[in-house]
Amino acid sequence: MKQKNKKLIESSLEKVLKRTRKWFFYAGVFSLFINILMLVPSFYMLQVYDRVMQSRSLETLLLLTLLVAFLFFTMGLLQIIRSRVLVRISNRIDMDLNGKIYDAIFELARLQPGRISGSPITDLTKLRQFMSGNGVFALFDAPWFPIYLLVMYIFSPLLAAFTIFAAIVIFTITIINERTTKTGLEKANSLNNQSMSFLNKNIQNAEIIHALGMNESIKKRWHQKHLKFLHLQSTTSDIAGKWSNTSRTLRQFFQSLTYGIGAYLAIKGAISPGTIIAGAVLMGRALAPLDLLTASWKGFAEARGAYERLNNLLKEFHEKEETMDLPPPKGNVSVERVVVAPPLANTPVIKGISMQIPKGSVLGIIGPSGSGKSTLVRAMLGVWPLLNGVVRLDGADIHKWDSQKLGPYLGYLPQDIELFEGTIAENIARFGEVDSKKVVEAAQIAGVHEMILKFPKGYDTPIGPGGIGLSGGQRQRIGLARAIYGNPVFVVLDEPNSNLDREGEVALANMVKYLKSAGTTVVIISHKTDILLITDLIAVLKDGLLAMYGNSSEVLVKLGIAKVQPKQVKKENQPKISLDKPNS
Repeated sequence: MKQKNKKLIESSLEKVLKRTRKWFFYAGVFSLFINILMLVPSFYMLQVYDRVMQSRSLETLLLLTLLVAFLFFTMGLLQIIRSRVLVRISNRIDMDLNGKIYDAIFELARLQPGRISGSPITDLTKLRQFMSGNGVFALFDAPWFPIYLLVMYIFSPLLAAFTIFAAIVIFTITIINERTTKTGLEKANSLNNQSMSFLNKNIQNAEIIHALGMNESIKKRWHQKHLKFLHLQSTTSDIAGKWSNTSRTLRQFFQSLTYGIGAYLAIKGAISPGTIIAGAVLMGRALAPLDLLTASWKGFAEARGAYERLNNLLKEFHEKEETMDLPPPKGNVSVERVVVAPPLANTPVIKGISMQIPKGSVLGIIGPSGSGKSTLVRAMLGVWPLLNGVVRLDGADIHKWDSQKLGPYLGYLPQDIELFEGTIAENIARFGEVDSKKVVEAAQIAGVHEMILKFPKGYDTPIGPGGIGLSGGQRQRIGLARAIYGNPVFVVLDEPNSNLDREGEVALANMVKYLKSAGTTVVIISHKTDILLITDLIAVLKDGLLAMYGNSSEVLVKLGIAKVQPKQVKKENQPKISLDKPNS
């Protein structure tokens, strides 16, 4: 039933192609006139041999030549216009789809990590290039084969019959080419995607590969994957080349044979000598689209495969329906009987957890490795889907929110901190419009303002390719500033002090205190007990279950953790910041 419903869904790709149908119709109209003008060479030959040669009239030859030159100029102009129309159609399709495909890639990456790459964008490029290349011209020209056949019949029924025979042979070769290469091309593309995905992942881990001397072993494994792709692609290309060259050779043979048939008919008095030349030229033109189809079949097969993959992707991750805007959240979080499994896993990691986190509370989540702490907070942020239960933010299911609208009210620092290519300011501002005041305020709250000022260009210092490399602690502290940029109402910090020195831990504690005083709800995962002393609530997870939950002081006593009063932060050392909420 699910599969049937999927087929009934009209993807964005199908909608875009429907909107461009009229432009394809215009291209078809141009093709009609182009193919009619393709008859000009045959009739020119016919007139030259049967009229000019008989009359020996130079005036007639000049007039015919001037007329043919004009018609060829017109045909060339129409071909240029048709080509430009198809280029603009393909560009329009790309512009209408690239954003949707980008969103679908990231949605799939979120739900099925490791199963997706940027290949759909490559598929869109393949589809666009085919639609503006020679292969699509063959698809437009082939339907006008009956026009040429009719003219051939007028010349001679025998020539028409021979043209049909030649067309059947070449079309049969095209079908054989398609049947013998389709599976191979699909497998080769799949192997290439796997090889490139493996390579891209290892490039991201170049440091550890170098440090542990793993490069040769990793290269060997990539090389094996690449060789499988190369072997299959070469085999398939050999098959395609064999049939393509066979088709081209047979077309040339059939065209030459037309001279012999024409000569036979001329000897019998059935046609004129000029018809011999005209018929041969016309037959070559009639078979040219079929021959081009065979020659460009690989590109057509790749474009068809790209279309199918894109269509399936966009059907599975179609555009979300517009929902009514909800009031800005305040930060009351409710976790109700939540069951969560990591993407692509069947076994739940979180097994029916419920808790209430009032606005402005600081919750600490602790537990042994593998107990489900990070899984739980990903579900609380709406990053991972739930198998059961619901997470509510101010009473609304957090998974029903539009992430673009909810994002400014949330802050998140994952375990693996990733900063992106751009300036420090752009990273803190989440690559939105950089508000200098808000960027500095976030950095001050996170206690990273002074550290940033020490960089060569301060907040304008580039990160990533062409920029500076940051230590783990520096990335973490800038990540903290990004998490609290814009004063979100709900902030999740996953091991926020794992890479921090003592100064950084003090800054983190101050930041959490300020967020609490501002009424921000904060969730902290940590293996270090010092940070737990500034929490209001503590949840202890064990094997995906909530082993303990309650007031921090009571839970810490039950856990046997000695109470240590946190050091007081001097007011004069506190940064001056704004605690306004978004859209307040």
